[in-house]
Amino acid sequence: MLRPLTLALAALLGVAQAATPLRPTSDQEVVERLPAVTHVRAAPGATAADPVQAERQARAAIATARQTGDARYWGRAQAALAPWWDRPDAPVSLAVLQATVQQGRHAFGDARQVLQAVLRRDPGHAQAWLDLAALERLGGRYPAALQACDAVARAGALLYAQACQLETVSLQGRHEVARSGLQRLLDQTAEPAQRGWLASLLAEQEERAGRDSAALAAYRLSLQAAPDLYTRIALADLLLRTGQPAEALEVLRAQPDTDAVLLRQALALRQRGDAGWTALRDSLRTRAEELARRGDEADVHAREQALAALWLHDEPTTALALARRNLVLQREPIDWWLALQSAQRASDDAALRGLRQELQASGLVDRRLAERAP
Repeated sequence: MLRPLTLALAALLGVAQAATPLRPTSDQEVVERLPAVTHVRAAPGATAADPVQAERQARAAIATARQTGDARYWGRAQAALAPWWDRPDAPVSLAVLQATVQQGRHAFGDARQVLQAVLRRDPGHAQAWLDLAALERLGGRYPAALQACDAVARAGALLYAQACQLETVSLQGRHEVARSGLQRLLDQTAEPAQRGWLASLLAEQEERAGRDSAALAAYRLSLQAAPDLYTRIALADLLLRTGQPAEALEVLRAQPDTDAVLLRQALALRQRGDAGWTALRDSLRTRAEELARRGDEADVHAREQALAALWLHDEPTTALALARRNLVLQREPIDWWLALQSAQRASDDAALRGLRQELQASGLVDRRLAERAP
């Protein structure tokens, strides 16, 4: 196992190499290897109008997007679904996958509308209800999320319905209920992927309850059962928040160089006093400029840009403006934390008071936020 500083140096070298123009000397020279490409391309002879083939391709691309953080695979999934995209008569399974792709691309409002249309056609579709519950939680609409969780139960997916309900009530501050319920589900589950998912929910619950040691153990359990990028980033955030940058670098070792990963690697290096963090900061700035030149919607990337402004550029006023825009799109605990922290660092008392009032009205209860909004 490489030491964290060595790992960070390797990441920095990768960034520097990526910024250097590549000029192949022959058609046979390999410029880049993309993960799992052969698993998401169309099979020979497959027709674009074959819904079974389209579903297979889309699911494979979605899985790769989640595993690697590579946004290009959301585009591949959309391409596979293109013949049915936004069609009211699309097969229900493909419409649900469309919503998944839209959620992956942060088009949360569009995804919600697609799922609501699906459920008007098929009111017993458990996956659609579960996905809708996640979107309702994302938007801070907890009563609506609980209603969707109840519909998951009526559809017969009891494990997922219970986890859905417990995650939602945890966000509302019922930490003891959520903790005992998630632990019970975890104790009853042997399947690795389900155990990894439930342990990650338990870890997030423990963080919201202010139990960092218990959260750390649950995150480790989740990664042991079924490693995934989302959980690694969540664990890195906990380690960075509690002053453990070396451990955070280790958790992010050999992970894809997504913006979320590079942000945390840069902050970890900065916390350690390693000047190498500036190379990652500059790489992220270049990426943001490229997105702007391509005309990408700025609000989609507002969370990452706000974190960069706060953590790496020491521009809390800019971070606050971006964090406010991000809260329009998504209202998870990290989004509230980012806005509160930015307002505090900017010494903007009026903004801080307004955010405290909005947070109280939202119904979200999180000890980490209480420290910023007493």
